[in-house]
Amino acid sequence: MEILDCSNKAFKRYGFEVTGYDLTGLLAALDKTHCPKDSVTYKAEEPTLQNEPVCEQLRGNLFGGMPIQLGYCNGHNLKLNCLEYHRGSEFIAAGTPIILLVADLRDVENGKLNLGKVEAFYVPKGGAVALYETTLHYAPCTAENEDCFRSVVGLPQGTNVGKPEITPRNEEDKMLWAKNKWLIAHPDTGEAKNGAYVGLVGENITL
Repeated sequence: MEILDCSNKAFKRYGFEVTGYDLTGLLAALDKTHCPKDSVTYKAEEPTLQNEPVCEQLRGNLFGGMPIQLGYCNGHNLKLNCLEYHRGSEFIAAGTPIILLVADLRDVENGKLNLGKVEAFYVPKGGAVALYETTLHYAPCTAENEDCFRSVVGLPQGTNVGKPEITPRNEEDKMLWAKNKWLIAHPDTGEAKNGAYVGLVGENITL
């Protein structure tokens, strides 16, 4: 699979590079968070990140004053496994080099996505991007033989925390996996075995 830089114009379909913010303190705080070398860990809200002054700047500017949460996704990962999306953009800052596997929600047909539609983008250490709400994504992948990757994740407040109890009214409702988190899984994953909506067609992508 070809891996393009996030500065490539092809990335404009999925999001944009975030510039104009001093992320030094945020990434220094990220360096102190847990980073497993044989799995992936995610924390929706991390106080040490949210207490950094840049958090208020991101809330006011990048998210237009809307309530947000800053957490992290760290670990070791070389597989796609699933794709998710949210109502609202997602901010990602790279504490180490990372690779994002993404696709366009508009390419999902009848609850299925052909994995040939997935593209890979490299985000360098210290770089940051914002993904549109129409961008399917999941945990970043480890890049450049790092023991583990580190990434800050900013989302609308409450995302990924708990799961609403709903009666499905359409196909999309079946994909709801957590609050403001719609998930489409590959059949050969733990998520699928745990009841996640299966809709990724093709071989599970491995970098």
